[in-house]
Amino acid sequence: MAGISNREIALETLIEILEHGQFSHIYLKAVLDKYSYLDKNERAFINRLVNGTVERKIQLDYIIDSFSKTKAKKMKPLIRTIIRMGVYEIFYMDAVPDSATCNEYVKLAKKRGFAGLSGFVNGVLRNISRNKEKIEFKELGVKYSIPQWLVDKWTKDYGVDEAEAIMAGFLEPQDLCVRVNTSKITREDLVKNLEESGVKVRICDSLDSALYISGYDSLASLDAFKKGLFYVQDYSSQLVPKLAGVKATDHIIDVCSAPGGKALHCGELASDGLVVARDLTDAKVSLIQENINRTGATNVTAVKWDATVLDEDAVRKYDIVIADLPCSGLGIIRKKPDIKYNQTEDTLAELVALQGQILDTVCEYVKDGGVLCYSTCTINKDENENQVEHFLSSHKEFKMEKMTQLLPDREHDGFFICVMKKN
Repeated sequence: MAGISNREIALETLIEILEHGQFSHIYLKAVLDKYSYLDKNERAFINRLVNGTVERKIQLDYIIDSFSKTKAKKMKPLIRTIIRMGVYEIFYMDAVPDSATCNEYVKLAKKRGFAGLSGFVNGVLRNISRNKEKIEFKELGVKYSIPQWLVDKWTKDYGVDEAEAIMAGFLEPQDLCVRVNTSKITREDLVKNLEESGVKVRICDSLDSALYISGYDSLASLDAFKKGLFYVQDYSSQLVPKLAGVKATDHIIDVCSAPGGKALHCGELASDGLVVARDLTDAKVSLIQENINRTGATNVTAVKWDATVLDEDAVRKYDIVIADLPCSGLGIIRKKPDIKYNQTEDTLAELVALQGQILDTVCEYVKDGGVLCYSTCTINKDENENQVEHFLSSHKEFKMEKMTQLLPDREHDGFFICVMKKN
């Protein structure tokens, strides 16, 4: 479309995510790739406006409903999205004055064929702008834009104070965490390389494989990324091979591996060993293979396999089984803000059952004296501590060695890791 504005790009993107169910992290990346010719600051504006509007949707609707006779859920989808975007800008972005923001969204409504509702858009946004200092968010679900059933669940599991800290953690800004490919470069040399490319780098003090980066235009444009000198991998995920105790000669299988970060990390640590990285679909296996090729790993093999199906040839063959299993993703809401709106209590129960089925299957691959490392990117106890307790009660040959639940903060996402040793 000729003459498309940054706000219109954001509008189109948000319609797809909030009204048509596209996954925010996948769809937004595709949009930013499509408009890669835009200035870095323009794409940053689109990224922030889209992510912020998704992230704060519950709060934005609360504000809208406080000032509009027509409630958000009753509005036409395009008008609802336009007003949500406007409210987000008014509250959380200060690039332009509120009056100019209101004007931009009135123009956008007219351009999209809703001239008859442009006055409504104008009235709601200007009323909100005039009264924004008076608005209070008394309920935790509104303050942090978390569905009430999750607020109730986390309050029950963690207590009110810890639950609020978790919700606040999801709104903390976070730099991108990457893992140094030590088979190609030292951390010190990678830092120098990135800084010479204009990237801001912060060294992680507690993990010698991790760096935090910011200020880059796009990953794909970085020479260090193209050469496979680093891999995008959260701090929490990098902990898995460390806690699993990977040794140089270990044979390891990662049963739900895509996109392959943990398997590649294990491959670096098990320099004289072997790593089998499995996943369910051709697309996921291709993604693992792509990352194997980019990073130059020679001891990691990508294989298509359904983790719920027992592989008789793999029984008791592996020193370490990495089981980072499908989960609710409620620890990575910051990266995938729409996930909190898409999960339900029923989907959680289905995931718990699937995890149990996979664990019952893949534990057979562990050698005597070997390790089963179970992990999830969630903070849901039914998928984590309770899942482990159930597994150990029916598999007496395993004993828990270490267990940790990370909660979201500036350094990492919410993540669970449990290492169990086979007698």
